[in-house]
Amino acid sequence: MSLLMKINSNGEPVFEQVFNLAPNAIALAGIDGKIGKVNEAFTQTLGYSQQMAAEMTLEQLVLPEDLQSFRTCLEEAHLQNERNHELEIRCISNNGSLIWKAIKFSLVRDGNGDPHYFILHLTTISPPKGKEQKLEGIDHWYDLIFKNARDIITLVNPDGTIEYLSPSICDLLGYDPEELVGKNSNELNHPEDMAMLQSVILSDQPTLTYRARHKNGTYVWLETATKLIHDAEGRLQKILGIGRDVTERKTYQDSLAEAQHIAALGSWEIDFLEEKIAFSEEFYRIYQISKSDLPSDPTALVILVHPEDRGQFQTFINQAKQLRQGPTSLEFRNLQSDGTVKYMQIRVSVLFDEEGKPIKMSGTTQDITERKKAELNLQESVERYTSLKKYNHDAVISLDVKGTIINTNDMAAKLTGFSISEMRGENISKFIGEQNVARILSGVIEDVTAERHINAIKHKDGAEIEVLATIAPIIINKKNVGYYVIAKDMTEQKTLLIAKEAAEKTNKAKSEFLAMMSHEIRTPMNGVIGMTDLLLHTTELDEEQKEYVQIIHKSGNTLITIINDILDFSKIEAGKTVLQQQAMDIRDCISETRDILFAKAQEKNLSIDISVSPKIPYTLIGDYDRIKQILLNLLSNAIKFTYNGGVSIVVENGMSECKRRQLQFTIKDTGIGIPKEKLEHLFNPFYQLDSFMTRKSEGTGLGLAISKKLVGLMDGDIWVEHTDELGATFVCTIWLKEHEQAAALTPFSIGEDMIKQRPLNILIAEDNEINQITLRKMIEKMGHNTSIAENGNQVIRALAYESYDIIFMDIRMPELSGLEATKQIKANMPPEKTPFIIAVTANALMGDREKCLEAGMDDYISKPIKSGILFEMIEKYERKLLHMRG
Repeated sequence: MSLLMKINSNGEPVFEQVFNLAPNAIALAGIDGKIGKVNEAFTQTLGYSQQMAAEMTLEQLVLPEDLQSFRTCLEEAHLQNERNHELEIRCISNNGSLIWKAIKFSLVRDGNGDPHYFILHLTTISPPKGKEQKLEGIDHWYDLIFKNARDIITLVNPDGTIEYLSPSICDLLGYDPEELVGKNSNELNHPEDMAMLQSVILSDQPTLTYRARHKNGTYVWLETATKLIHDAEGRLQKILGIGRDVTERKTYQDSLAEAQHIAALGSWEIDFLEEKIAFSEEFYRIYQISKSDLPSDPTALVILVHPEDRGQFQTFINQAKQLRQGPTSLEFRNLQSDGTVKYMQIRVSVLFDEEGKPIKMSGTTQDITERKKAELNLQESVERYTSLKKYNHDAVISLDVKGTIINTNDMAAKLTGFSISEMRGENISKFIGEQNVARILSGVIEDVTAERHINAIKHKDGAEIEVLATIAPIIINKKNVGYYVIAKDMTEQKTLLIAKEAAEKTNKAKSEFLAMMSHEIRTPMNGVIGMTDLLLHTTELDEEQKEYVQIIHKSGNTLITIINDILDFSKIEAGKTVLQQQAMDIRDCISETRDILFAKAQEKNLSIDISVSPKIPYTLIGDYDRIKQILLNLLSNAIKFTYNGGVSIVVENGMSECKRRQLQFTIKDTGIGIPKEKLEHLFNPFYQLDSFMTRKSEGTGLGLAISKKLVGLMDGDIWVEHTDELGATFVCTIWLKEHEQAAALTPFSIGEDMIKQRPLNILIAEDNEINQITLRKMIEKMGHNTSIAENGNQVIRALAYESYDIIFMDIRMPELSGLEATKQIKANMPPEKTPFIIAVTANALMGDREKCLEAGMDDYISKPIKSGILFEMIEKYERKLLHMRG
């Protein structure tokens, strides 16, 4: 039973009134000396409230110097039966002052005579000694405190001069007080702390933490409580300081701060009663903010959370505050001022009062950005792998080092007929055989041939599916922990491969057939056109004979044009057309095109106008012959369908980029025009505009289709511009490379008299008798000497006995072909004695020209050969011969 309960049990209301209204201080205390209750007079004289006194003992009221006499008096009260005892002692009031009290106390005993409690009456009295004795007592008391205190007690003037130091300075800093008294206290302070100390020392800040120099040169962390002492007029007189060594605590705090820095861990604490929040230094560093950036209330935490995560964050905090069994940690994002995102993890601990209300919340915030990024990268890798396996068109099977299937995908289930769950745990030997498994497990990392033996996988129904397999090791932490078997079902691919091979054989047969047909048609046509050419230009014919020969000549040319169109279109469709890159002047190409068609235009009394932009360079790189072919197709069509007026060709300079230049050709006529509804069919192969006209003209209907394909090969386009004017307007664009040297090629400046200085010695290598005659007649009409060789061997023998300037070499000849003969000539004859070799062939397919040039031939013409072309070829090399001979 407590003391108060004991007293209250007496139940005397008179006692209670006397106790409360007594003018002297009264205290009730237990036998152990603990104060149980005090009256109002006690509180007024000593300054201790009822609550404060209830937490004290009687000895805490007594000055230490008077304790011994006080304890003696208490012991005597226990031993003697006298109720009243008196004593004069000094009591310590709540404000620290000393008050002399005459204490009368009685020991109340119970019915058995056992001590029950003490009643103390405290009366204030004058000091029993003189003033000097009182001062001596106070000085003695202070002296005891100063000498025995473990803390450093200092008294410093406002200018920093030390007036007093307690002896404890020796234990803490190694100095005797006499060594420092009279010196400036700043001499002991760490230089880095000087600015802080000077700014706050006079601001009445109660506690300072700083470093002081030990006598041995090291520094000790001190925490000093300061008190500014002013005089009656408020002027600062002294600065009292009581400091203690906190080096160990500071070291711990620094270590904790360093650990938080290393772990990117900041701490904080919310006081819900005060509605305040405090953060560690590391917290500010993690968020890269200053202290002024945050408010001091709990909303500061939410401000730091990414807007998209604030709802989840607030829910987490509310759950923690309501003592719910929610998570104690949460991950969220922080949006930095530069727009970057950091990932944070918060952990909390909440302190609740007895009613379950939150009082404080302590927490840590850790920067987990690097870990989170690693997790996201890992998750991305896993998802990529999962997607690769799930959506792979091949079967993917993962094995352990014993060949047991760990996992697989849907394609593997489809390939084997077993579900994924049925395959898990099975040995892969069930599907590929034990021998193949042994090869894989024996060391697939070094032996890549193991996968070559896996060419089939067994299906659930017993069938074997042909596959193409790949084996890959699974390496984790530099250790092989299993294998991937990736199997591609080759059933469809094999069918496609067979079809591809069949198509290639068919295409090859088609090419060989076209080559053969070209040769077989061109060879006799060479005789027809060549002979009619000779008849028209070298013999005297009457008008009727001349008309008949012209019909034959025209029909032959028409047939050759049809053959050329079909062969060209076949080559383009097969993707075997290769553009030749050579220096050229587009003006020459246009002029030559006009010259070829000039006779047809003149027959219909049509004009041909040409306009070329002066901005177009004189030398560009492109395929001269293919550009001429495009222009011939467009210009011949324009002439064909124009009966009055004329045709114009306008060439304009287009864009220029990456050392390439675009040219735009516009071919306009005044003919019958093209219906608007028929324009979309115009560039289709085998499509003739005549089918919409009242007349029918010759041709295959391939000219515009070929032109469109060729323009496409030159990265250009071709179209028809519909206008209300008479006639049709075709526009096409092509890209040509720019020549590094702007100047055009300069032809040999050799006079006509020099060309005709002497006849050339020309060898005709041709096995067809008609072509022999045709070529010989044409060449001899030009004034040159000819010889005949019917095969390659005869060519080589002829060169052994005779010197020739030019050889017209047929490609296909018996015994030794023209290509083989050319190779032997180039290999065995000195360059200066080797004649120019010009290929003559009835072939006109892709690769013929290249094969001839690779064999060493100098040029190439195809049958049928016209006298004009033959003349130009001989003149070309005659000029070269004169240039070489000087």
